Amino acid sequence: MSKKPTASSFLDAMKRQQEPEQIDEPATKAVKSVKNTRAGLKHIGGYLEADTVEKVAILRARLKLDNSQLIKRAIEELFERENAARKFGDR
Repeated sequence: MSKKPTASSFLDAMKRQQEPEQIDEPATKAVKSVKNTRAGLKHIGGYLEADTVEKVAILRARLKLDNSQLIKRAIEELFERENAARKFGDR
């Protein structure tokens, strides 16, 4: 014959259900130590018309460059062209 349930056994069972399961502490995400890649750089911004912004977006996608890389490339090409024009007396 089985034991008759008692009030204390019922309360013990309820306590076990209410106690949160002890879960091992979740593994913390490995945080990459990101160096400040903008240190020593100067921000240059501008307000552009919608058609120019669209051209920038198209070039960014085609060339797979971010805004900073795209601006740097454009400035370098313009600077070289202007220097060449000055050397040949066109400016």
